[in-house]
Amino acid sequence: MIYQYKFEKILTIKEKEKSDAFSKYNEALKKFEEAAEKLYKLLKKKEDLLQFHQEKLRSGLSIQEIRHQQLFMDNLEKIIEHYQKAVIEARYNMTLQQDKLMEKNIEVKKYQRIKEKDIQRFLDTLKETENRNMDEISIQQFLSKDN
Repeated sequence: MIYQYKFEKILTIKEKEKSDAFSKYNEALKKFEEAAEKLYKLLKKKEDLLQFHQEKLRSGLSIQEIRHQQLFMDNLEKIIEHYQKAVIEARYNMTLQQDKLMEKNIEVKKYQRIKEKDIQRFLDTLKETENRNMDEISIQQFLSKDN
């Protein structure tokens, strides 16, 4: 007797969907990390520029230089705001992909549990059949000894 799982094709499809979801999650995670790293670098740059600006103010600056630095800081703030939104969007996408991955993982686990139970039922049936056959053989041997 050969075991054949009746939902094998479905399990294979679900495992493929799970691996696809895993690759999408990894891609979303990578995008989130890239956006977060860019944001971090921009915030660090802003911090350094503020510190540099404070040092320059102590030593004296012309009005033109102050305006130039303020304009530069305003532009930097706009870029930072853009990347903050990008990080929020990337985080949302990452958690969405993570939820989908967990859902696919649960589906695969369900089919694997069904398969395990089905295998156990098959083995139990096989053992029961084997025991019945052994009983029949024993009975036939016993009856043949009497004759």
